[in-house]
Amino acid sequence: MTHSSFPGRIPAGSTPEGDGILVGAGPVQVDAFIDFLCPFCRRFEQAAESVLAGLVSDGRARLAYHPMNFLDEASTTSYSTRAAAASACAADQGRFLQYAHELFAHQPPEGGAGLSDAELARLSQDAGLDSDAFAASMAAGAYLEWPTFVTSRATEAGVTATPTVLVAGARVRPAPHAIAEAVSEAAEGR
Repeated sequence: MTHSSFPGRIPAGSTPEGDGILVGAGPVQVDAFIDFLCPFCRRFEQAAESVLAGLVSDGRARLAYHPMNFLDEASTTSYSTRAAAASACAADQGRFLQYAHELFAHQPPEGGAGLSDAELARLSQDAGLDSDAFAASMAAGAYLEWPTFVTSRATEAGVTATPTVLVAGARVRPAPHAIAEAVSEAAEGR
């Protein structure tokens, strides 16, 4: 297995491996491999958001989001990398989920330029971030290497499409009911 080079910076709240953002502290880990340009990921997020939030707030699961750049070729500006890097800047302020929600709510179509860096920075206000600190982090390119690292780690682990969801390491259909059921089964040791 070839390991991709560890990026210069890892965002706050990362998984121990540095390849995702952890939300919550429940006993069962739910890994979500996403691309902010992927329309199926947007549908997944909209459908599963409240169930996933409930699993975290009930203390049943912790979520590990892995923002990938599979679809960089589907934009003229490496949008997947830029959006994933922006989400890492949001993670530094402890607001990854809120910012990810804004990214999906304002998802651009595939094949175009995607949102500009200025538009990505504007979304930080709607996500409740300190927009000056966020803009400075983005302008510095703090996390532009990170999405490639996340993607290569995911690819090494056999992830071939987004969204891919694992519950306690086992692949699960990316649907709210399937995820909740798998978390219950994992918690019961089945």
